[in-house]
Amino acid sequence: FRRRSACISCDDYFQVILGQVSQGRPRLIQSALWADRMNLQRRLALAVLVFVIALPLDSVGQGGVSGFTPKEIVDKVDRILRGDSSLGTMEMSIATKRWKRTMTLRIWSEGTDKALIKILKPKKEAGTATLKVGSDIWNYLPRIDRTIRIPTSMMMASWMGSHFTNDDLVKESRLIRDYDIQISYEGERDRVDIYEFTLKPYPEAPVVWGKILYEVRKKDLMPTWAKYYGEDGQLKRTLTFSHYRKMGGRLVPTQMRMVPQNKPGEHTEVVYTDLKLDIPIARHTFSLAALRR
Repeated sequence: FRRRSACISCDDYFQVILGQVSQGRPRLIQSALWADRMNLQRRLALAVLVFVIALPLDSVGQGGVSGFTPKEIVDKVDRILRGDSSLGTMEMSIATKRWKRTMTLRIWSEGTDKALIKILKPKKEAGTATLKVGSDIWNYLPRIDRTIRIPTSMMMASWMGSHFTNDDLVKESRLIRDYDIQISYEGERDRVDIYEFTLKPYPEAPVVWGKILYEVRKKDLMPTWAKYYGEDGQLKRTLTFSHYRKMGGRLVPTQMRMVPQNKPGEHTEVVYTDLKLDIPIARHTFSLAALRR
């Protein structure tokens, strides 16, 4: 964008997108965009944003949402759930054969690469926190006042005794990078029109799953479940989404349940009680200093 010749191409692209948006939107959009004399790069970004928002969510096909690829659709679904940033409170309930417990968590996130999770309750674990920046994870343990970086060898270990792993905290930012994504089924299940995506890892991708199946409702791109298979082809666990309602100004699944295939009766359930999306978050939030605080 800094080269003059590239800016000319960007300007042409801006006009094309603007034309597509104005075909199905009031002319007010077109006049408003041009009335504000912002620089070309900002106008291009605004045009792309308006274009994406204007996309009909039920127009998914083998070519994707209005021409988007399956990989781009999965990324779009993830961004619908996250927003550019988020701040939420959730209840995590863990049930195993030996014990049950519930934790209250406060979560800050920015994009798919940054997250800070702090335990608020129960009292004996309050202050324990996890920081994720990119593919790196640190845990802060207030009882011993220590910050511990999680090594790669521990990515599949349980997070705080739940059925979610440390790897689950970073996998979303790697799905579109490490997996080939295709629409493997399109049709009706349980009277709901859905799309099923099959995600298979690239040969050199540093992942543990041999395959992931991902089901999404056609009408609103809400996920319904994800199934994780090992390299042996056997189903290892299932993540289900439910209780869809508006939070933070958009429709989201407020309840998620992870069920391990080899542990009957066990599960971890997460329920959002509060969620704000696309809000300002201080830059120092995702730092080791903030983790300790």
